[in-house]
Amino acid sequence: MTSERMHTQALVIGSGLAGCAAALAMAEKGLAVTLLTSGEELIGGNSPLAQGGIIYTGPGDSPQLLEKDILACGAGHNYLKAVRFIAQNGPKDVRELLIEKAGVPFDTAPGGDFHLTKEGGHSVSRIVHAADQTGAAIMNAMAGLVRANPNITVLTRRTAVDLLTSHHQAKLLEFKYQLANQCAGAYVFNEHARAVETILADFTVLATGGVGQIFLHTTNSRPSIGSALAMAYRAGVKSLNEEFIQFHPTALFHRAERRFLISEAMRGEGGRLVNSRGEAFMARYDPRRDLAPRDIVARAILEEMLQTGEDSVYLDATGVPNVRERFPAIAAKCLEIGVDIGVKPIPVVPAAHYFCGGVLVDERGRTTLERLYAVGECSCTGLHGANRMASTSLLECLVWGQSAGEDIARCVSGGRAAHSRKLKDSIPDWVAPGFDNNEDQALIAQDWATIKNTMWNYVGIHRTGSRLKRAFEDLRDQNRHLHDFYRETPLSKPIVDLFHGCQAAYLITLAAMRNKQSIGCHYRIN
Repeated sequence: MTSERMHTQALVIGSGLAGCAAALAMAEKGLAVTLLTSGEELIGGNSPLAQGGIIYTGPGDSPQLLEKDILACGAGHNYLKAVRFIAQNGPKDVRELLIEKAGVPFDTAPGGDFHLTKEGGHSVSRIVHAADQTGAAIMNAMAGLVRANPNITVLTRRTAVDLLTSHHQAKLLEFKYQLANQCAGAYVFNEHARAVETILADFTVLATGGVGQIFLHTTNSRPSIGSALAMAYRAGVKSLNEEFIQFHPTALFHRAERRFLISEAMRGEGGRLVNSRGEAFMARYDPRRDLAPRDIVARAILEEMLQTGEDSVYLDATGVPNVRERFPAIAAKCLEIGVDIGVKPIPVVPAAHYFCGGVLVDERGRTTLERLYAVGECSCTGLHGANRMASTSLLECLVWGQSAGEDIARCVSGGRAAHSRKLKDSIPDWVAPGFDNNEDQALIAQDWATIKNTMWNYVGIHRTGSRLKRAFEDLRDQNRHLHDFYRETPLSKPIVDLFHGCQAAYLITLAAMRNKQSIGCHYRIN
C-alpha cells in the first residue's frame, strides 16, 4: 500500500450542507480548499435526504419566538448563546445564501410568497420547503456552486482515518513540549488507489454527519457512523451531549437497510397518528398532540405498540388536501409497498434519526483543538439541548458552516501563519500497522450486527441502568478486540468504518451511562 502526500490551506471532511457551506465561504475569500466525500459524487450523506424543510420566518414570527420554541424542545438543556445566534442569523443566511445566491426552488403559495409549513415544536408556520425533497433541492444548488468554484478541489471516495496533530504525530520533540496542540490535517484512505494519503492542512473542518447507522433501525445514510466523534476523541478533543440521540417517530415500516422517513410536515399539514384500531392517541400523551416534540411522540408510539401488540402504528394523511402532490416522494415510496397515501394510512415506527451531541464547538465552529473546526450534525453547538426541534438541522448546517468558513478566512487574511515547514516535515506518512491479510467480511458483518443490536436494544428510546451497563461491557470488549485487529490488518474502508462506528457507539453508551437524569431524548426508566 503506497501513500501520497499533499498540502492544502483548508481541508473539509464531509460534503453535506455544512461542509459545502464552509468550503464555499472559504473559497470565495480566495482560500484553496480540499473537500472530501466518501461517495462517487459530491452529493451524498444525510443532507439530500431531508424532507420537511428549513426554518425561515413567517407572519407573527420573531427571533424571540423562535428562541422560545427551540428552548422548549431542548428541555432547557440548550446553550442560550447558540440559540440566539441561530435565531438572529438563520433567516438572513437562508435568504442570502439559499434563496438569492444558490437559487433553491422553494415552493410558493398562490399569491407568490413562499409556502410556509409548521412542524412539531413550532408555534407558527415558518418553514420553507421544496415539496418533500427540500434537502435534495438545497444540495443540488449548493453542489453546483461548489463545482463552479475553481478554489475548491473535490476528492471522491475518501475516508478520513485519523486527525493529524502536533502532539500525536509530529516526530520532533519540540512540538510535544509546546502546550498548544494543533491540528495539521488528516490521514485519509483513498478507495481508488487503496492507499492512505497524508493531507496536511493549515485548517481542518469536520463535517462527517451523524451516527444513525450504529443503530439497527435508522433513517440515516450509510456513512453516518460517528467518524468525527471517534477521530476527535482519539485526538483529545472535547465532545458533549453524546447521549442525546433523537429517534424520529415516523419512519416507514418495511424491510430496508435504511428506514424511509415520513416527514413531520405531513403531521403539520393535518395528518394524525392512529393505532391499529384507528384511534387517534396522541392527546393521551401530550396536549400538543401530533405536533409534540419528537421524543414525546416516539415514546408514545412505542407505548401504543406495546399496548396493542402490533408491529407499527399508522399515520393517517388521507384528510390532507392534495396530499400526493404536496408529498410526491413519500407518495411514490409508499406506493412501492402498496400504500396509496390518499386512501390508506401509512405504517410507521420510530428510528434513530439525529445526533444532538457531538464535538463541542463555539458559534464560530472552533473546537478545543487549535485549527480544528466542526460543523453540522457531528458538532455540538448547544443549539439542540436535550432534543432537536424539527427543521433546525439544515439551518444549523448552513449557519455554522458559513460561520466557520468565514472565521477561517478571517484568520488567514489577518495574517495567521500557515503551519511551519518544520512541523509539516516532522509529520510522517502513514505506516501500515500490520500485513496479515485477515480481513473477513463475515466477521465484519457480525461485528456490525453486534453494534447495531446492542445500541438499539440497550441504548435506544427507553434506557435503564442495567441495559446501559450491559452495552458498556459488551462494547468495551469489542473495542479492545477491534484495536488488536486494527493493528494487525492492512487498512480498507470497511475496517476504518467498523473501527469508527464501534468507538462512537462506546462513547455514546458511556455518556448515557454517566447521565443519571432522564431528560429530552435521553429517557431513563430507572
